[in-house]
Amino acid sequence: MPFRPWIKIPALLLVLSIALSGSLSLAADRLPINLGSADEEVPNLVPPATTPIVIDALLDEGAWRNALVLELNYEFDPGENVPAPVRTEVLLTYDDYNLYAAFRCWDDHPDDIRAHITDREECFGDDHVNIHIDTFNDERRNFTIGTNALGVQMDAVAAVNRGWDWSWDGIWESAGRITEWGYVVEYAIPFNQLRFQRTNGSQVWGFDAWRVYPRGVEHFIGVIPQDLNNNCWQCQMIKIHGFAGVAPGRNLEVSPTVTAARTDERSDLPGGDFQRGAGRNDFGATAKWGLTPNLTLSGTLNPDFSQVEADALQMDINEPFALYYSEKRPFFTEGADFFRTLKDAIYTRTMHEPAWGLKLTGKEGVHTIGAYAVRDSVTNLIFPGSQESSSASLSRGSTASVLRYKRDIGSRYTLGALFTDREDRDYLNRVLGFDADLRPTEVDQFQLQLLGSVTRYPNETAEEFDQPVGKINDTFIAFEYDRSTRNNYWWLDYDQVGPDFRADLGFIPRVGFRNVEGGYFHTWIADPGLWWSRFRIGWEANYYEDFDGNLLQKGGVGWLTFQGVLQSYLHIRAHSSREAYNDREFDLTYYSLQGGFNPSGNASFWLYTRVGDRIDYDNTRHGRQVYISPELEFKLGKHLQLDVEHGYQCLVVAGGRLYTANISELAVIYQFNTRTFLRCILQYRDYQRDPSLYLDEIDAEEQHLFTQLLFSYKINPQTVFFLGYSDNHDGTPDYSLTRSDRSFFLKLGYAWLL
Repeated sequence: MPFRPWIKIPALLLVLSIALSGSLSLAADRLPINLGSADEEVPNLVPPATTPIVIDALLDEGAWRNALVLELNYEFDPGENVPAPVRTEVLLTYDDYNLYAAFRCWDDHPDDIRAHITDREECFGDDHVNIHIDTFNDERRNFTIGTNALGVQMDAVAAVNRGWDWSWDGIWESAGRITEWGYVVEYAIPFNQLRFQRTNGSQVWGFDAWRVYPRGVEHFIGVIPQDLNNNCWQCQMIKIHGFAGVAPGRNLEVSPTVTAARTDERSDLPGGDFQRGAGRNDFGATAKWGLTPNLTLSGTLNPDFSQVEADALQMDINEPFALYYSEKRPFFTEGADFFRTLKDAIYTRTMHEPAWGLKLTGKEGVHTIGAYAVRDSVTNLIFPGSQESSSASLSRGSTASVLRYKRDIGSRYTLGALFTDREDRDYLNRVLGFDADLRPTEVDQFQLQLLGSVTRYPNETAEEFDQPVGKINDTFIAFEYDRSTRNNYWWLDYDQVGPDFRADLGFIPRVGFRNVEGGYFHTWIADPGLWWSRFRIGWEANYYEDFDGNLLQKGGVGWLTFQGVLQSYLHIRAHSSREAYNDREFDLTYYSLQGGFNPSGNASFWLYTRVGDRIDYDNTRHGRQVYISPELEFKLGKHLQLDVEHGYQCLVVAGGRLYTANISELAVIYQFNTRTFLRCILQYRDYQRDPSLYLDEIDAEEQHLFTQLLFSYKINPQTVFFLGYSDNHDGTPDYSLTRSDRSFFLKLGYAWLL
């Protein structure tokens, strides 16, 4: 009987949820929580609120007079645990439904406070504050929740040594207010938006709070001093106690959506008439149910998975491998950190337009689980190789299923397993793997991932795209070692990917190689008050070969990085390598520079350049490339923002200039308030080529213009109203830019929290 994951995986999710909410919870109940004896005073005890709290940034309720108050006394960057340049307090309390947090941020020059009305998570250049809570007290993962001085929200999930995942969006309330002495912010975070330990008594959470104070340099100020000889920040957090008896309630969230869209297309370019498209009205729903305080079951039917924001424009000319695009769709971004692995074995952008989806995520004690099943209407594929990749989109549906499990061992070791499956009729791709994250000391980290795959393409697909016929299988081995101290950082990586390895639900565009890579850099940290704050110098080297022992690439890089006044940053690299492509080898030397500065809260400038040797992959020959990409951001007052980006690239080969490429993007945003904005985006691409220098026939010019106008009203990330218009214009050597289609769309979404 053929395997039907759309039947078995939802059943598997249900079985797992029952098993984890039952038997595994016993392990969670046995987690050691030491609150001391009854005669001991509990440190950092968060008291319950004595009065109701209104989120208005006034802090005039009696509950705040009894709250736990912690001082942010340490600047940990760029100063190394020096006294904070400004005074800051964070206050904590709670009731049966919410965690409440507030900040008092003093400033000797309140007119210099940088604060703008922006969309969520678009205010990082402003004065802002965050709380960081490790609700499982496992020193591996934390929620980060904060705002700027005007209450614009930002939230994320962070894992040890993996940075912040800003795709997580909680539903919570905030307010901010600038005063004559500084500013005040206030939050109410429902417990049903968090996951925390299962215990009958009080909770013990890891905790830190930061204030980001951007002036001549960007000061990071926290509750704790940070040991730069410890690679685990979460392990250094203080412990807060309290929250006895709190629970997420029924923790049921239902978000129905209504979408309406119509696309008109020109029958023939350039002179054809527009043909009115058929209007499409769709009703969908997404629901999240907290099976336990730690496990969440999510489901969606006929979801609107369209991306309201256009992908950032990328230069795709003369690129041998597929480009990576970030995920922005809520069903996939929720709980995304549960599925993350050392390599990109899971890449949800491969799924195009699902009809339904089911997902289970959470943590019970030492056990972390993530699983989902999605039925897609098309099947997007990447065909990887050792020197290049290609892609295709099959007009046939498929079902994708993913299961991810991790187990904590002690406080510094994690073992994991991964299974992915996508198939339909005569197509299948399955990946099974294991991984380990080991931190035996405070400065050493070892990561290992082992994957095996089995794949079968439809015969016509295999023949069309020159892929093996029948079932193929292969393995992926990845190892990474990092040693991080205050002034020194070493790393060593090894990858071995078989030529027939496929991860169709991941992003593995290169296979059939072995690679060894290592490097080192040294950091100098300046004393407070100097014109520079950080200086680094380092090197790295790598060696790639195919499975026959033939060279693919070898090379080395020397580099230096500088951070200084006006929030300036400069990174210079010198590359030297030998690269094989299409049975030829090329010696390449090139230089790159990346830098920028932010002289005020209203303007910033960034620049990336690369000059030197580059392979002409279309025609297999040596070339000389110039690439320049400036980026500017202007904030005019508190409400208006302009973002301008441009990319210029040219490649010169024997015989003349092969191509000149320009891409530009302009975004104009007017933010009426924290909930409402009007945004206009223009993206322009112009590629000009010399056809006489190409081996294959190619157009001399290719132009494209995309425009979008969007009105957005968001009460929270799920309660939204979008109204928009977009169109595309195309141009060739035979005709100038001509509009080829136009679209109108509307979306209504509402979140019920029960």
